[in-house]
Amino acid sequence: MSHWQIGDVRISKFVEKEFAGSVHRFLLLDATPEACKDIEWLKPYFMTENGELRLSIHALVVETPSCRIIVDTCFGNDKQRENERSNMLCGSFLRDLEAAGFPASSFDYVLCTHLHVDHVGWNTVMVDGKWEPTFKNARYLVADGEYDYWSWHREKQQFGDYMGDSVDPLFNAGLLDRIETDHKLCDEVWLEPTPGHTPGHVSVRIASKGEQALITGDFIHHPCQMARPHWCTTADFDQKAAESTRRRMLAQLATESTVVIGTHFAGPTAGRVIRDGEVWRFETGV
Repeated sequence: MSHWQIGDVRISKFVEKEFAGSVHRFLLLDATPEACKDIEWLKPYFMTENGELRLSIHALVVETPSCRIIVDTCFGNDKQRENERSNMLCGSFLRDLEAAGFPASSFDYVLCTHLHVDHVGWNTVMVDGKWEPTFKNARYLVADGEYDYWSWHREKQQFGDYMGDSVDPLFNAGLLDRIETDHKLCDEVWLEPTPGHTPGHVSVRIASKGEQALITGDFIHHPCQMARPHWCTTADFDQKAAESTRRRMLAQLATESTVVIGTHFAGPTAGRVIRDGEVWRFETGV
């Protein structure tokens, strides 16, 4: 488990799965081992010696002086999915949270940067044959336009009906809040609209005592997209908008001292964006 301290705010990473493999076959089609080998700074944390990319599925716990937030809830257990990496998992995610002092009952907010299968799974758990909210004392936050899109376009879900098992039960329980894409959760935490990957995608800005961090969500999946910002994913709703957002955010972050915490970045996960000619690179060690 990794931690980062941003002023009075502490951010902790809880990994559900981490893997290295042929990401170019299902997500980043341009990111073949041959194309990635030239990006030397990706090794060893984000790429193997053979040019295969490393990805992580993790949640981020944000502790502020006034509230406790969990950002994105991975795949979840016991969910029927049309993908071997996520189908009927039986992992220790909730036990890991509790062992670290974060029982499910202790959270004030569950924030979904967007509604994709690997960001909503632990929103619910199976209890007596029914899907029930995992974090019963929390408000679940989803951008208004994001919720509307996936509610009306369920046929576009990938890998299974995750709206049915991981989002609808929150609405039925009265725990789901539809929010604006610049919503402020507390004095130290607010949202920043980063559309393209999905219609209502958001990132999470954290600021305290002169320090800043940004949880990316999926406007960038992998650090290789800093060196190749035109590489888009098969999961991008609007690839042109996704690239535009990525370039805008990377250019902005390169001028700041912001700690960037990648939602799918493996290994050290956090670092700073550095201008590298016409593109960017990622420096870890923060």
